[in-house]
Amino acid sequence: MTTEASITPAPVPLFITPMDVRWQDLDAYNHVNNANYLVFLQEARLNWLKDIPGDWYSPSAAPVMAHSELNYRLPIEWPADIQIELYVNRIGNSSMTIGHRIVDSQDATRIHCDGSITMVWIDTKSGRPVPLPQAIRDAVADATRA
Repeated sequence: MTTEASITPAPVPLFITPMDVRWQDLDAYNHVNNANYLVFLQEARLNWLKDIPGDWYSPSAAPVMAHSELNYRLPIEWPADIQIELYVNRIGNSSMTIGHRIVDSQDATRIHCDGSITMVWIDTKSGRPVPLPQAIRDAVADATRA
């Protein structure tokens, strides 16, 4: 694990959501199992996406995860009060990279995990990239102006 001092400050969040740590998320050491971090991050992204006005997916075009990076900084022990912070790292023609942090809800300097994921919007039939939906571009522009 990396020390807290080596972590750079986060930019203005795109979205922040609290996350419940459930008993079933734990391993034998009373830590959240590493695989559940991806589940937490997926839930946070879906919470952000569901609040976006407009069409960010359709039967013919939808996002898929193309890359994920997680840096485990501090274990999450039960009980825990955490939140997920999402950031815009990059917007491309058919993809976006979303930075993330899992932090203590009472002290955001206590970072449990940081990293990023890249989502690519694809044609659901061909699997080929399609342009990023305007609803996503608008949501990112609105968040970065705030």
